Amino acid sequence: MNKKIVIIPIVIIIGIFIMNFLSEESDEKNNVVFHVTLADPNLYIDGVYSDTFEIASGEYSFRFVPNGSSPEILSISLNGEKIDFSEDFKLQSTLHETGISQYFTWEYIGQKEISISENQQIIITINPNGNVMGSVSVDILQN
Repeated sequence: MNKKIVIIPIVIIIGIFIMNFLSEESDEKNNVVFHVTLADPNLYIDGVYSDTFEIASGEYSFRFVPNGSSPEILSISLNGEKIDFSEDFKLQSTLHETGISQYFTWEYIGQKEISISENQQIIITINPNGNVMGSVSVDILQN
């Protein structure tokens, strides 16, 4: 009898933890308004990737998943009726040293926050500045 009393709260706590984790993961996926993984040179036309998408008014931010082969400079422009945004994101590597190993992480540095004043269609242009072989994922997230 005492074991059941102890096990039930533990199962409930684990269940709440799992539900909370899945909810947060789902919320993050729900706020992605644009996503592309550029890992194939055939995605580019004349060395540039372009696409259109609808966006609502609000605050947004870029999220990148770069690696060591990603373009050193990733030029992104967003053009619409009420927005004209352009930024050259620069790839920065950071060396991490532990007692037994070394490894790098990468991140793009630049203006990642944007504000959209009204609902509109956006044309996104991504220029890897000649490095169409390096892979990178680009997301635009609603904050």
